[in-house]
Amino acid sequence: MTESRPLIQLSAGAGGSRLLGFGSAQGDRVVTNDDMAKVVDTSDEWIRSRVGIAERRLATEEQTLPVLATEAGRAALADAGVDPSEVDTVLVATCTMPVPIPNVAARVADSLGISGAGAFDINAACAGFCYALATASDMVRSGTARYVLVIGAERFSNWVDWQDRSTSIIFADGAGATVVGPCDEPRIGPVSWTSRGDLSSTIGVTEQNFLYQEGQSVFRWATTEVWPTAERAVERAGLKLSDIDALIPHQANLRIVESIARSLRGKGAREDMLVAKDIVHSGNTSAASIPIAIDHMRKAGELSSGDVLLLVGFGAGLVSAGQVVVCP
Repeated sequence: MTESRPLIQLSAGAGGSRLLGFGSAQGDRVVTNDDMAKVVDTSDEWIRSRVGIAERRLATEEQTLPVLATEAGRAALADAGVDPSEVDTVLVATCTMPVPIPNVAARVADSLGISGAGAFDINAACAGFCYALATASDMVRSGTARYVLVIGAERFSNWVDWQDRSTSIIFADGAGATVVGPCDEPRIGPVSWTSRGDLSSTIGVTEQNFLYQEGQSVFRWATTEVWPTAERAVERAGLKLSDIDALIPHQANLRIVESIARSLRGKGAREDMLVAKDIVHSGNTSAASIPIAIDHMRKAGELSSGDVLLLVGFGAGLVSAGQVVVCP
């Protein structure tokens, strides 16, 4: 007689997931283009014409990556009305930790008074926030977690050669966060993501631990292969591009942002679709750029609760990811 075996039981998941609130933190040092011109051969006009940046925010010595991530996470929890004791998991998307271990997430959880929660980092470079958001959404829907704190945090001032004009004028420091929780109807759509490992050498880190990128190659990829990722995210959510109220792409370069928006409008997005352009005053904060942009736009009254947002992140790997979400 065969002995009966116990059956594995799964946690009850939610019908859908949603964004509950946002928060952000940035470096306290404001560095203008004129300031950069004192360090490297450039000018305000040259920087604005090529990447669209007017100024960027850099961290002080006290504003370490965990400090920035903690500040953004605390603000997101307050905005969401979620107590730290309710958080099951903390995810931090980052590619600029000075050492690979210990991870950032566990330290942030402890700083926020989140005890006993799962905590891990995700490295998908500038697409990291979208990758982490997709992971959090699936965790909530599967019943693995009820509330997940998702943070994108970067401190590029440690990784930039300030004599390298191709990178020093672009990158900045900051963190953005959101809280993902359950709901009866989906408010976060399925993720659309892709990778191009054959182009991985176009962005990387030198033996001296300085960031480098092949600007023209990255620009061509970002302007031709990223917008289809965003379009597929809309299709996977069962919506049309005309349903999108605001496009929130990774703030890599204003010309790239405007190119993606132009391509999506050519495929049916509305002319009045709002497009995030936070890069002008924040610079490129990699995995932090999307949540920082959303937080700033909500506080400025540019986004309203219920707006349908299209997020798309893209960066080193080369990787991209996008999803449709409803603004909290």
